[in-house]
Amino acid sequence: MTDAAFPASAFSYRSAREAGIGRGVLRGNRFIAPFHGVRAEPPDPHRETDELMRLCHWYLPRLREGQFFSHSTALALYGAAVPPPDALAVHVSVHRPSSPPRTRGVSGHRLQQRDPDVHLLGELPVEAPERAWVQASRTWMTDDLVVAADHLLRRDRPLTTIHALTTEALRMRGDVLGEPLSLIREGSESARETLLRLVLVRAGLPEPELNVPLRDAQGRTIARLDESFPEYRVAVEYDGRQHAFSVAQFRRDADRWDAIRDAGWHLVRILDHHLSPDPGVAVAKVRAALTARGWKDRGSRSAL
Repeated sequence: MTDAAFPASAFSYRSAREAGIGRGVLRGNRFIAPFHGVRAEPPDPHRETDELMRLCHWYLPRLREGQFFSHSTALALYGAAVPPPDALAVHVSVHRPSSPPRTRGVSGHRLQQRDPDVHLLGELPVEAPERAWVQASRTWMTDDLVVAADHLLRRDRPLTTIHALTTEALRMRGDVLGEPLSLIREGSESARETLLRLVLVRAGLPEPELNVPLRDAQGRTIARLDESFPEYRVAVEYDGRQHAFSVAQFRRDADRWDAIRDAGWHLVRILDHHLSPDPGVAVAKVRAALTARGWKDRGSRSAL
């Protein structure tokens, strides 16, 4: 049998047998069985691939009519950060009266009957972002929900709106999601930016503006500020670089930092070790900058 006999990603054991492929070939070392009744080529260790995305594609041969990826799986497929317990979880849902899948490696859900709102991401049918966010809210902590929602409302090509999230939350869970909904903001560009904003506000600092363009006297954009306090001309930038990075990009960033300072702004750079394990380090750096620019600390508030 030639390679052309096998689909590119994954295929069902039954369809392969019906095509005349022998049991010995299917049970040999050439293929793996990521799910019951599914065979797939082993992943290339030299090719970087999102593991959850690969699992979802491998599951496609088992996906039945009306089934779709949901909950944290859907949020991850939309690009949102997912907390570790759910990072590789495969959630598949279907609406009543259909039965949910029951197989190793998959969490099946049967949802209340309603009009489906399924989006296609390539070949993958995925729950609407608002519904997936509310589904995840049953097990996620507040900050994880805010990070995911901020991603869905990102500045570049947002996937939903605060109004849509609020409407879906009220429809599915009543008013229990009031806290995370109150903390969502439009304009964030990364999970760590969102976490930094939450840390600062919970420490009693003013609410920062997100990704506001800074322009010179001629109206030319100097920089887009991750988080800023225009009243005090304080800018905060989160730099998530760890080890490897582009030297050319670092040089561009260094020039941009100088331009921000030359425009009369106090720039605070927050690195990963300022935010974790002790976020108080980041808070102290920003508080000192705001105080130096005239902000009056009225005392820290308790955590929201």
